[in-house]
Amino acid sequence: MPKNTQNPGHSRVPTRTHKIALTGVAALGAATLAFSLVPAGGSTTTTEAGSTAAVAYSSEQIKDVKGTVTDQLAGASVKVESIEAKRKAAADAAAKLKAAAEAREKAAAEAAAQAVEKAAAQAAEEQAAKEAARERAAQVAASRTTKRVAVQPAAAKTYPNTLDGWIRESLAIMKKHGIPGSYSGIHRNIMRESSGNPMAINNWDINAQNGIPSKGLLQVIPPTFQAYHVPGTSWDIYDPVANITAACNYAADRYGSMDNVNSAY
Repeated sequence: MPKNTQNPGHSRVPTRTHKIALTGVAALGAATLAFSLVPAGGSTTTTEAGSTAAVAYSSEQIKDVKGTVTDQLAGASVKVESIEAKRKAAADAAAKLKAAAEAREKAAAEAAAQAVEKAAAQAAEEQAAKEAARERAAQVAASRTTKRVAVQPAAAKTYPNTLDGWIRESLAIMKKHGIPGSYSGIHRNIMRESSGNPMAINNWDINAQNGIPSKGLLQVIPPTFQAYHVPGTSWDIYDPVANITAACNYAADRYGSMDNVNSAY
């Protein structure tokens, strides 16, 4: 005895194809039943035609069902492709939005970094400017101190109030004014003209007869003293330094130097 393989109380639900097949079987059963009911002397043409038509109807219905299923599968495939295309488009759009957001974040980060660098550079420049200003101020202060030290008057050199001192002071003044002459040449002519007496005067020569006697250490007449007077010295013809300097200035103009004078001049 074969076992019942179906679960008790559970029946399989017929599909559309099963329903169509059952319809065809029912039609064939009906045709057979009609054929069996025809009298013995009757014609079976109508029954055969009816049976043929029923079978033809059943075959046509099955063909239509196959077409409908194919159409539904094709439509479902189109829908799947459309859904997949939309899903891909949405993913692409999301990727673009994410890329744009990342680009904005990167740009913002770069701008922030540039701002920090700019601020740091500006701070460094300001610090450098402050240090430069302090250095300039220190240099100016040092320069002012140097100038104050430089303008302090140097101690004036003093010379003894003697013939040696008079000659040496005259030589210092002559050097400033570019007047040639040496210590020995000046000393030699002083000793010949006045023996070293700053108050000496000649009252007997031609100059004295003309009212302009020679005076001083180097026996200079007043017009010559005034013409060859050297700035910075006294206008007193008896002043030893003024007398020597004026006489040497005259001798340089006429003889080239007091060193070249070996007699009355």
